[in-house]
Parts: sequence; structure tokens; C-alpha cells
Amino acid sequence: MINERENDESPMLFFEKAERLAHMALIQSNYVPPPRHPLPPFPSPSSPQEQIGSRQPVVASECGYKLLEEDGYDDGGVADLALLVDLNDWAIRRKHGNAEYFNALANDKLPRIMEGPMSEKSRRDQKVDLVQLLFSENNESEDKGPAEIYLDHRGGNDDPSFMKQREQKLAQAKTSLQFSLLLREPALASLSLSELCKRRLAFYGKNGAEDALRCADKAVEIAGDGFWDDDDIFVEADDVVTIDTNYEKNETMPGLSNSFSLKFISLRASQLCLRSAYLQRGNALAALGREVESRESYLKILPLIKGELRCSRTDWEKHSLYINIGNTYCRSGDFENAEPHYDKAEQLGLDHLNAVGIGSETDGNAMVIGAKRARAFALQKVGRIGLAKELLAEVIHEQRKHDLLEKKRKIEIDETLEKNDSYH
Repeated sequence: MINERENDESPMLFFEKAERLAHMALIQSNYVPPPRHPLPPFPSPSSPQEQIGSRQPVVASECGYKLLEEDGYDDGGVADLALLVDLNDWAIRRKHGNAEYFNALANDKLPRIMEGPMSEKSRRDQKVDLVQLLFSENNESEDKGPAEIYLDHRGGNDDPSFMKQREQKLAQAKTSLQFSLLLREPALASLSLSELCKRRLAFYGKNGAEDALRCADKAVEIAGDGFWDDDDIFVEADDVVTIDTNYEKNETMPGLSNSFSLKFISLRASQLCLRSAYLQRGNALAALGREVESRESYLKILPLIKGELRCSRTDWEKHSLYINIGNTYCRSGDFENAEPHYDKAEQLGLDHLNAVGIGSETDGNAMVIGAKRARAFALQKVGRIGLAKELLAEVIHEQRKHDLLEKKRKIEIDETLEKNDSYH
């Protein structure tokens, strides 16, 4: 059994973006507070495979993500987040029915953190805090933005303020894993492990790559079609992780894509978690110099994102993949096989720039610049210094132009908002 623990000292940095995402996700999740007896009629949950999350376009979106290849909008990932947040609740409702579920909820019988400062909150409020903790993003963060590119660094040698920020992010990831397991939400536990992998690499660099890889492998385990051991997972949330090499796993928890799990939950939950886990696993393998295995991990994501709606959000995921795949070839001295992947990444940006009035000009420019920058560093890596310098000069020029346009656009938006405020 999992022992419930309190972690008073873990930093809880809840930022505006996370709060907005959490609020929108809870609305989309169709959550209804437990009614007083007698229970009124309540519709049964849809079948698991009818829940396709953000793969379903919407008529309009507050996020404004227009689709490139069809009518409608992307919802910004809100429906996916709603699916993951309440995965266990949906499973309980499908297994036992609405009446039993809401009765258990009303009588505080569902998994909840029972110790520490969080114990005063309801299961629902605890989940809100978990979402905020896992998906929070600070505008001052060094890794803000949609790109997920592995960068080779050793860790521990950077600016102290950055190192402090990385340490806080690492602590947050551990806390989110702890919360996820206590609330019995396996999808969020898998995502927390992927985040732990990312944060270990950021804080420790290559020195933390083995530990990071272990976290990513466990994230895959939870999302996979086999079974996993919750005690084996919980150890990753400890302040000091000690791995007992003689520990015999008690793998009794079915993975998210296990045939038993799929009777009650959507396959999309597994796919979303595997996309994150394979990406971070590829990064950890890259840090260890295992380029072929790293590339294989990245390539496993491509079938999982096939058929996703075309918009800036999903294209950024593909963009990161193509550059990461290209970089695995580049680090092995194979620019010939790396270049086509940089071409694909650049083309994603051009698609947005060419879709006037539909694509995101801001994201399109950023994708093109990012692809060119990766290509320039690859050229430098293989000794083609002259071409690398020319391309980097082009990148710097485009980046300055892009920054000026964004600054001008921000001023225009602020002026419009001020006029609207004065009008009202």
C-alpha cells in the first residue's frame, strides 16, 4: 500500500496559465458536485473510446487556435487535460454506476490526500492544485514556450537564479507525482514521471541522465499495456531516491493501454502519456550518448500523433520531434540524414506563414527560425563553418525582426485593451 505523506516544504508555484487551464479543464470534464439524497437522474458516461479529447475540433475557442486543414478550432488541449484529470473518476463511474460513485464522493470514500495542509481540501480541489502544480509555467522561466528540444549541457554550471528555478521545478514534479499516486490518477502519475525526467536532466545535466531515464521508463510502464507496481513508482517522489536492486516488483496495477483498463478508460489517455514519456525518454537517452535508441524513442511518437488536428499547438510537438530526430543524426556526424528532418520542421512553420488569416504568424516565424538555428548548429558540428555562419547571421536578423514585430503587436493589443476599458 502507498503511505500517505505530507510535504510541507515543496514549492507550490501556481501561475496564471495553470489556473486558467485548470478552470477550463474542470468545466469541460462535466463534473457535477455530489447532490443531496435522493440522487436525481444523471446521464451515464459515454463509452471510453468515444472520449477523443482535443482531437475533436470545436466551433470556437477562447485560445484562438484555428485549424489549418479543416474548419473549426483547436481547444488548446483543454479536453485532453479534462480527460486525464478525471480518468479514475470516469473508470469508477463506468464500473459501479453514477449512484454509487456520487454516494462515495459525498461520503468522502474516494481516494484523497488525508494528511498535511492539503487534507482540508476536497478531492476536487486537490485535483485542481495538482493540475496547477504539474502544468504551471512562469513567464520568467528559462524553458517557457512550446518547443521541447534536447540541449546538451552538464548541469550545475549555470546562473544561480536558473539553478534555483530548476531545483524548484524538480521539487514540484516530485510533489505532483506524490499527489497523483495518492489520488489514484495513473495518467497524471505518468505525466509527472515524464516531467521528473525532464527536470532531472535540466538540473543535473548528463550526471542525472540515468535517473531521468529510469523515470521515463516508469512513465512508459504506467501508460503501457502491461502492469506496474505503485510502490516502485512512489520511490521517485522521495527527496533522496534510493533504488533497492534486490526489490521484487509487485506489478498488479494495469497499464493505461492494458486490455482490462480499456474497458473503462479511453485509449487516448495512454497515447497522450506515451507521447510525453517517449519524448523525455529520447532526451535522456540522448544525454547518455545512446543516439540510435534516442531516435527510436522519438520515432515511436509519430504514429501516436498521426491524425491530430493541424494547428500551432500540435505542429509545435511535431516540430520538436523533427529537430530532435535530426539532432540524433547530427551528433553522430550524419548531416545527410539529419537535414530532411530540419526541412520538415521548417516546412511546418512555412505552412502557418502561407495560410494567411488561418495559420499563426507568430508560431510560424518561430518554427522557421528554430529549424534554421538547429540546421546551423548541425552544419557547425560537421565542420561546415562557412555555411553555419551565414545561416546563423540570417537567423539573428530574422529573430530581431520577429522580436520587433511582436513588440509592436503587444503595444497595439495593450492600446486596444486600454481603449475598451475606457469605453466601458
